[in-house]
Amino acid sequence: MRRNRLPALFASLAVAAGALLVPALTATAAHAAAKTPKVLVIGIDGLLFDRIAPADAPTLDSLIATGSSSKTVLYDNPFAPTLSGPGWATLATGTWPDKHRVLSNSWGSSTNLATYPDFLTRIESARPALSTFAAATWDPLVNDSAGKAIFSGAVDARANGANDTDTTTQTVARLRDVGPDASFVVLDDVDAAGHNCGAATTCYLNAIAATDQRVKQFVDTIRARATYPNEDWTILVSADHGHTDAGGHGGLTPPERASFIIRNGPGTTPGTPAIAPKNVDVAPTVLSLLGVAIPAALDGRVLGTATGDPFDGLIGSLQTRVDETGIPTSVRGWTKTTPSGWIIDNSAMGTGGMAEWRGWSFATDDFWTRTETGQSRENNVRARGVFAVADSDEWSDKATSGAFNSALTSPAVTVSGKATLKIGFSSHYRKEGNETATVTVSFDGGAAKTALTYTGDAIAKIEALSVAVPAGAQSAKVTWRLSNGANNWYWAVDAPTFGTA
Repeated sequence: MRRNRLPALFASLAVAAGALLVPALTATAAHAAAKTPKVLVIGIDGLLFDRIAPADAPTLDSLIATGSSSKTVLYDNPFAPTLSGPGWATLATGTWPDKHRVLSNSWGSSTNLATYPDFLTRIESARPALSTFAAATWDPLVNDSAGKAIFSGAVDARANGANDTDTTTQTVARLRDVGPDASFVVLDDVDAAGHNCGAATTCYLNAIAATDQRVKQFVDTIRARATYPNEDWTILVSADHGHTDAGGHGGLTPPERASFIIRNGPGTTPGTPAIAPKNVDVAPTVLSLLGVAIPAALDGRVLGTATGDPFDGLIGSLQTRVDETGIPTSVRGWTKTTPSGWIIDNSAMGTGGMAEWRGWSFATDDFWTRTETGQSRENNVRARGVFAVADSDEWSDKATSGAFNSALTSPAVTVSGKATLKIGFSSHYRKEGNETATVTVSFDGGAAKTALTYTGDAIAKIEALSVAVPAGAQSAKVTWRLSNGANNWYWAVDAPTFGTA
């Protein structure tokens, strides 16, 4: 298997007591407009965020301390394994593996990269006058001799280093001599150390320290540019996957699914965002910084975008486990509290079962996916932060009586004078047995009308429903109902939106 924290950012940069000090930036709109935006994305293969602090990594420490940083999570089979091919393609294209179709480290021509290209190729297409650059030690990222590289031949310049020293040397030269508007560079040595030594070793920490020095070379080169005072640089750092303590990845454990995003530069809100971003957010962020329109087909959104999801407001209500004794007590990730105006109806719900999942609940990926791995909960990738869960499978892990029957109903939506009610949400559903999953709408408290019934799995979908509004109707309520569940999988719903036309 393959070696599976600057427009205005560096207003001053000094080496003191062996540590790199990067002061936080505050750039006014007028200041930013007077400078040229530039972006450098640094990928560090196999780097675990929690291992940065224990390592001798002053450059990354400073980018974190003066920027925004967050852990992120990835998917699992059958969506895609936690390997470099799917990981880098997800970050580069801003789409999940079910779209880009890079599903291994040997993808050949069976991908959708032509439909969902890397962000540098999108920049070249939209603004060809901008300069782009991609560099990597791993051939399939940039070696396009067979037309199959993740970063296509449309990129102005690409460098395929023989090793991380060579990749760094070529990247430093390009940053110094050209200063591309958008660059992406991937370094491999941390991943190699993970495979050779394991992620819980001094060897792995030493590889992080060495890579940190390479990142410092990039930063120092940017700051030394003669045109630097007229440039606004943003740095983004991420990883394609994580590593186990023993070494290795490709599976579904939290360390293998682990990644992160560090952002430092103009417009960055320092600290850790309450709602974690996703790796698909890197591509749209780069496009936005360079004034390129973000295609609707992308799964990501610009880093720092405010969430309008009512469920995310529950982040402060999350609690630790009750019956899920396999989940660490440090993980706060579920609640029965509802957002204002939302109602959970458990009047027909069976008794007993796991407390966390007795009827609709709200949970996070970190909590829900730890209940039991390998059942595709990990692939709920289009949900973020806090989402709603009806999980009859986990509820049944403790003695029950009766069936899982629970409904989650929205606040009233005004529809007066409108012809159509539009309902949007992300949906992650697995069906088995006789349970039913339906979305219904009630106008002015009348009989429920069925808007959607699942007859099979709906994995990581974005739903967009349209329901005719009866003449004279004033308001509507929308209900998500899971009925007749008995150890029959689950339904996760997130980011509900309501509109009228």
